[in-house]
Amino acid sequence: MVSWDKVRIPGVLQRLGVTYFTVAVLELSFLKPVPDSCTLGKKLLLSPRHHFQLAPMARHSDAGKPLAGFDILFTCPWVPYSGYLGPGGIGDLGKYPHCTGGAAGYIDRLLLGDNHLYQHPSSTVLYHTEVAYDPEGILGTINSIVMAFLGVQAGKILLYYKDQTKAILIRFAAWCFFLGLISIALTKMSANEGFIPINKNLWSISYVTTLSCFAFSILLILYPLVDVKGLWTGTPFFYPGMNSILVYVGHEVFEDYFPFQWKLADEQSHREHLIQNVVATALWVLIAYILYKKKVFWKI
Repeated sequence: MVSWDKVRIPGVLQRLGVTYFTVAVLELSFLKPVPDSCTLGKKLLLSPRHHFQLAPMARHSDAGKPLAGFDILFTCPWVPYSGYLGPGGIGDLGKYPHCTGGAAGYIDRLLLGDNHLYQHPSSTVLYHTEVAYDPEGILGTINSIVMAFLGVQAGKILLYYKDQTKAILIRFAAWCFFLGLISIALTKMSANEGFIPINKNLWSISYVTTLSCFAFSILLILYPLVDVKGLWTGTPFFYPGMNSILVYVGHEVFEDYFPFQWKLADEQSHREHLIQNVVATALWVLIAYILYKKKVFWKI
C-alpha cells in the first residue's frame, strides 16, 4: 500500500507540467505575437534590424532568470556539495559516497525530504549509491524550462518565417552554432573535465545546450527533407508519438520484465545497458506501430 509519507513528489510528468506551464507564462507575458503572415523581402531580411534577429524574443531579460538562478544555486559556497558533479557511491574512487547529485540532490533532500524522492536512481546500479536522488528534481526542472524555451524559439522561427526556407535554415544554423559554442566552452570538449560536464541525471546546462544544438542540427536536415521536399514522412518515429502516454506507462509497468530487460553479464557495463535499452526502445516502437494500425490511441 502506498503511504503519503513515502510518496514521490517529483516525476517525469510533473516536470513536463511545470516546464510547459512556466514556458507558457513566459510566452504570454513577454513574447510578441506572431503575425498571421510575414512577407519579408530579401532586402528586409538582410537589413541590420533583422539580420541578427534569430526569432521574436522576449521583450525583457526575465526569461533568462531561471538559468541564472540554477547556476547560482549550483555553485554557491554555502550549499553543501556545491560544484560536485559526480555520482557519489564508488564513483571518484569512493571519495564522496553520500554526495549523489551534489547541490541539486542536497536541495531536493532539504526541501522535499528523502522519503519523497526517487529511491532507485540509475546511479544505484552503476555506482552502488546509498542515498535517494531524483533525476526530476527542482534544479534540473529549471534547466528543462530553458530547453523548452529553446523549443519555443524553433517554433517561432517556423511560424514567423513561414514558407521562407532559406530564412528558417539560416536561423536554425545560427542557434546550432551558438549553442554548440556554449557546450564546447562548458565541457572543454571532454567527458568529465569541463567546467560543467554533460550530465543527464543532473540535467546540467551543458546537457541542455548540447542536446539543443543536436536538435537544431537535426531540424536543419529534417525540415527541408520532410516539410519542404516531402521525401520522408517521419516513419517509424511518429508512431510512438501518436501513443506517447501509453508507451510511457507501458515502459514504467513492464520495464523489469523480459524482453524489455534481462540479466546482464556485467551490471556495470554501459555497453550492455545501451544494447538492452536499444532493444526495449525498438520493441516499444513496434508495439506503437501495431496499435497505430489498429487505431488504438490513449490520450490525456
